[in-house]
Amino acid sequence: MPHPVRNIMSSVILALSLAVPAYAAEPTSPIGRWKTIDDETNTPRSIVEIQDVNGELQGRILQIFLRPDEKPDPRCEACEGDRKDQPVIGMVFLWGLKADGTNEWAGGGVLDPKNGKTYNAKASLTEAGQKLRLRGYIGTPILGRTQVWLREP
Repeated sequence: MPHPVRNIMSSVILALSLAVPAYAAEPTSPIGRWKTIDDETNTPRSIVEIQDVNGELQGRILQIFLRPDEKPDPRCEACEGDRKDQPVIGMVFLWGLKADGTNEWAGGGVLDPKNGKTYNAKASLTEAGQKLRLRGYIGTPILGRTQVWLREP
């Protein structure tokens, strides 16, 4: 006949062992979907997806939250080269980020489709991987702007 205390202990151990992987699965990479937050207005601006492409992080715009004064189907009118007048939705705007320590990535570039300018980029995860700090800068990180993005489920 089974011992009731052993059965209870077995159930507790099983429950704890199932809970540990959920805690251990804390995001340690920015790969996934993010809601970008405008650093000037503090409002949601877009949904982007970050992927690993040949060992480098690359971000693509999936959706834009249009403001009342913006045209539908925005295009990168201020961009140069291949991106000139291309749709912003679907555009790769972040590229080349490589791991630079724990929860940090650097060495990439980021495009601001609003003004068509490209900046150096670095990123870091905060708050157990639920927020991403993306810094765009020229020359030195001191001269730039930071946005904090929120991980999408």
